[in-house]
Amino acid sequence: MSRIGKKPVVIPRGVTVKVEDGHVSVKGPKGELDGTVHPEINVSVDGEQINVARPSDQKRHRALHGLTRSLLNNMVEGVTNGFAKRLEIHGVGYKAEATAKGVRLVVGYSHPVEYTAPPGVSIQVENPTTMVVEGIDKQVVGQVAAEIRKVRPPEPYKGKGIRYQGEHVRRKAGKAGAKA
Repeated sequence: MSRIGKKPVVIPRGVTVKVEDGHVSVKGPKGELDGTVHPEINVSVDGEQINVARPSDQKRHRALHGLTRSLLNNMVEGVTNGFAKRLEIHGVGYKAEATAKGVRLVVGYSHPVEYTAPPGVSIQVENPTTMVVEGIDKQVVGQVAAEIRKVRPPEPYKGKGIRYQGEHVRRKAGKAGAKA
């Protein structure tokens, strides 16, 4: 058995889960998420928990078992608490400004870069060098954070760029200098 797949997903108070023909709908205080389940994986709601079962011990079924349980757990966690990714901006003159639909980044290019957030995701700029990407869908929050980071990824010589909070950037030594 999959160690992750065999653990039931606990449904907290205020969250409702519906499973119909491979389609899962999770509704909670922060919003609603929908998803599909592979047709060979069995998902059942038993009172206050979701159980995931697989038909056999084939490698494909074992992989889908843990994956399905993790995706369902992320849906329940998202509608209950939500997800957030923090980004830091390093560099002289680099900054972020909140706009109506997203964020404007000034990161060393000849022009500011506008990023528009997709529906269901909010971007807060706490101070000019720190921003938080929040939403209920873990995959979308991670994708938005990755797209913002991709505007100016951290470079290894001076460490300038946009990075996740707590991300370690390996620094390189620059040129050795001319010998006299």
